[in-house]
Amino acid sequence: MAHDQTPAAQSDESKTVTAIDRQSRRRFLTGSAAAVGAGAVAAVGFPSIAVAQTTTLRFQSTWPNQDIFHEFAGDYVRIVNEMSGGRLRLNLLPAGAVVGALQLQDAVISGALDGGHGVTAYWYGKHKAFSLFGTPPPFGWDAHQFLAWFWTGGGSELYAELLEMLELPLVGYQTGPMPTQALGWFKEPITSADDLRGLKYRTVGLGADLMNEFGAAVTIMGGGDIVPAMDRGLLDGAEFNNPSSDRLLGFPDVSKTWMLRSYHQDCEAFEIIFNKTRHDSLPDEFQAILEYAAKAASSEMYWKAMERYPRDLNGMREEQGVQTYITPDSVLQAQLEAWDVVIERESRNPFFKKVVDHQREYCERVVGFHLEGNTPKEPAYQHFYGKLPTDTSTVL
Repeated sequence: MAHDQTPAAQSDESKTVTAIDRQSRRRFLTGSAAAVGAGAVAAVGFPSIAVAQTTTLRFQSTWPNQDIFHEFAGDYVRIVNEMSGGRLRLNLLPAGAVVGALQLQDAVISGALDGGHGVTAYWYGKHKAFSLFGTPPPFGWDAHQFLAWFWTGGGSELYAELLEMLELPLVGYQTGPMPTQALGWFKEPITSADDLRGLKYRTVGLGADLMNEFGAAVTIMGGGDIVPAMDRGLLDGAEFNNPSSDRLLGFPDVSKTWMLRSYHQDCEAFEIIFNKTRHDSLPDEFQAILEYAAKAASSEMYWKAMERYPRDLNGMREEQGVQTYITPDSVLQAQLEAWDVVIERESRNPFFKKVVDHQREYCERVVGFHLEGNTPKEPAYQHFYGKLPTDTSTVL
C-alpha cells in the first residue's frame, strides 16, 4: 500500500522521534533543575536569618543607676554589643533591679542573672581570698600592676582555682584599674589612729578586717545605702571610692570632711562575672568578645576616670564646701602594721596564703623594677607648676 513504509524508512523516523524526545527531556530537566535551584536558594535564605538572631544576656551591676561605676558597666556592655555587631547583646540593669548589690554573685550562680559587674571584695564572706582579687594588700603596687598580675602574672589561674575549689559555677575577669581610695568621710578630721577607735565605719573586703584592728565598728553595705546611713547617724564615717562616685551618691550632703589617701584599699579593680553554664553555651566567638571587651573597657574606664575624677574633686571643694585633708603619715604607718596582722592571721588558710605569697613575690620583682627605673613625679610637678598637689588639701 501507498502508506506503507519500508523497515528502513520506519527506522529513520524512529531515530528522529527519539532525538526529539531526548531534547525535550533535556530542556525539561534543565528547567526543573533551575527551578529547584532557585527554590533552594530561597530556602537557604530563611535559615540565614535565624543564624543572625540576637543572643541576649541579663547583666546587672552592683551600682546605683546614678553612679559613675554603673556608667563604667554600661561602657563594657556597649563594647560587647558593638564588637558582636548586635548578635550578642547584654541588657544592663542597675543594682536592685533583680537583686541587691551584695546578692549579685548568688543571682548569677542561680541563673536569675546571666552576668554582672561588681568587685570581688563583696564575696569575701564566702572566702577571704576573694578580696585578694579585688582589694589586695598594699605591696607597693598600683592598680595597673595588679591587673598585670591577674592577666599575665598568674592571677587569673588562681582566681579560677578559687572558683573551682568553692564549686562556684562562674567565669570571671578583673577589669578597670582604680586609684588609691580615700580613708573616707568623717565628722571631723582624723589626726591619729586613735581617732578611729569605736567609730561606726563602712568599708568592704579585707579593709573591714584592717579597720577592725583599729577598734572601728565596721559595717559592710552596698554603695547606695551609705549616705542614707550616715544621714541617720548609723555611720560615723565611710568610704566608697572616688570623687565622681562620692559626689553623685551625695556624700557632700552629709559630710564636709574628706580624708585622702589610705592603705586600706590602696589599689582595686572591678570584676565581671558570668554564669558558667550560660557562658560555655555561647559560641567561641562570643566568649572571646566577652573577654576582650573586658580588656578594652579597662583602658577606657581609666581614661574617663582621669578626666572626671579631678573635675569632681574640684567641684566638691569649690561648689559644695568640702574640705580635703591628707591622712597623717602616722595613720598610714599604723595601717601597714595592721596589714601585717591581717595577712598573718588569714594566711592560716592554705589557699589564702598561696595567693598572697604569689602576690608578694610578684610585687617584689615588678614593683622593685618600677621603683628603680621610674623617676619621682612630685619634683617634676613642683618644677612646672610651682606647687605640689597637696597644696589644695590640709596636711595634718
